[in-house]
This record gives sequence, C-alpha cells and structure tokens, in this order.
Amino acid sequence: MRILIMGGTRFIGVYLTKELVKQGHEVVLFNRGNKPTPVEGIQQIKGDRTDISQLKEKLGAENFDAVFDNNGRELSDTQPLVEIFKDRIKHFVYVSSAGVYLKSEQMPHIEGDAVDPKSRHKGKFETESYLEKAGIPWTSIRPTYIYGPQNYNDLEAWFFDRIVRDRPIPIPGNGLHFTQFGHVQDLAKAMAAILENEQAIGQIYNISGQRYVTFDGLARACGMATGKSPDEIKIVHYDPKQFDFGKQKAFPLRMQHFFADIHKALNELNWQPEYDLIKGLTDSFENDYLSGKRHQAEIDFSVDDKILSMDN
Repeated sequence: MRILIMGGTRFIGVYLTKELVKQGHEVVLFNRGNKPTPVEGIQQIKGDRTDISQLKEKLGAENFDAVFDNNGRELSDTQPLVEIFKDRIKHFVYVSSAGVYLKSEQMPHIEGDAVDPKSRHKGKFETESYLEKAGIPWTSIRPTYIYGPQNYNDLEAWFFDRIVRDRPIPIPGNGLHFTQFGHVQDLAKAMAAILENEQAIGQIYNISGQRYVTFDGLARACGMATGKSPDEIKIVHYDPKQFDFGKQKAFPLRMQHFFADIHKALNELNWQPEYDLIKGLTDSFENDYLSGKRHQAEIDFSVDDKILSMDN
C-alpha cells in the first residue's frame, strides 16, 4: 500500500514509519521538514498542515491507499485532509486519546463510554464524530499514556530523574491511583494491524499495555528498570491541595484512576502487546534516558523541594 503519514519524524510517527516500511509498504511523510526522516530514502513532502491551501496544493494530486493522521488535535486540523482524500482512500486512521473519556466511577474505560465535553482533548472527540459522519472509511485509536524511547513527554523520564539521583519521589495522594502505560512500539504495531482490516472500519480502539499499575507501583517499576530494588525507592506522599504550584507541574500523571480496556483491539486486530511494563521501562531507560545522557543533565527540582520541605 502507498501510505501517507502526517508527521512521521517524532515519537509515534518514527515507530509507525519503520513498522510500515518493514512490512513492505511505500510510506510518504508530510511535515515541516525540520527533522530527518526515520527511514533513509523515503519520500517527504514538506509543508504546514495548518495552511489549507498548502495542503491542497501539495497533496491534492497525490494518490494514497491509506492516511495516518498522528498529530491532528482539533477538527480544523483533520477536516481539510478528509476533504482532499474522501472517496480516494481505503482507510483513514486517526490518533485520538483515552483522555477524551469522562471521569468515571466504573473502570476500566471501554469504547462507547461517555466523553468529557470539557476535556483538553475534546477536539479529538469532535474529530471522531466528524469522521463518523464524513462518509470515509475511518478508524480511531485511543491510547492512554504512551512511553518508550524518544518520548517527548516527561513521563517515565520524570521518575528516572529522581531515581538515578537518589532523590525521593513525591507522589500526590496515597499512591494507589491506577494508571496505564502502553509502549510506543506496541502502539505502532496496532496501528499497522488496522490496515486492510474490514472489521476495523468505523471503529474506535483503546490501545495500551495489558495491565494497570498504581502510582507507587509505577515508581518502583521505574526503579527496577534502572537496576535498583523496589525497596530502595523512597516515596513521599503529599496532599496537592496544600500547595500552590502556579504553572509548574508537580507530577506528570492525572491524579485519578486512568486506564482502558484493550480487549476489543486484542480480539479484532490480531494484535498483542510485546512489552510488559518492566521490559518497556528498561527499553526507555537504556535506549533513551542513558544514551541521551539525561542522567547527567541539570534538572530543576524546586517543586519537589517545596513539597519535601513541608513533609519535613
């Protein structure tokens, strides 16, 4: 298949590009061209997706079997793309987020659960609603927290920063909130498995790891990935309501239960995650955190110090 990836040079796009090329597809990337392509020799069309006239000019005459929209956040990002390729492609795959779900007393989140109209990801749900009505063969995926080498969000690295420097890990609440991480390589394989799958058309899939983990459990898992014993990890719990952090971020995860059921994807996509949490965190630590020398970088722990000083 000839496949267009919007983006393709950061995190998810890098893994997806490599996976699709490995499977024998012809991959074309559309992005600003600020970063090298993850696979040498593949075609890259340079442009700004927010400029509709540019999109039409550079993509209007191109023919693709499938499109992966990895970086559309608002409906206005994706709608022009759909209008260009409507009736011309076999599959349009959209990367949404499990963050669209409304906070619930019943967990895990399953596809079809209520969405939060005030979510910061509401643009993604609006896009899914548009795709459903647009008359295009579409599939949407809703990852939870994505992790792995090249992650540009401080998730696992936030924990590593403290663990390698033998600092306490400040965790809000009692540390028993459950969350869920999914390795980016597993996500890329699930996305590739959607192609040419008739059952996937018109469907939404939660994609993540198979198990859930508490905040405290995640801290200890990150410690194990660095080679430490879970008993060596010092955790300090605190009440975030006692602090005014301003615009500073004290903790990288939502302070709530946040995890989704992935059985629909397991059953319909012929897909199985390869990474358990420890294996995935070790991959991230060894092949990104250490190799990128972040363990030697200067890290601002001023928010931590504010929390720890009150604890003492």
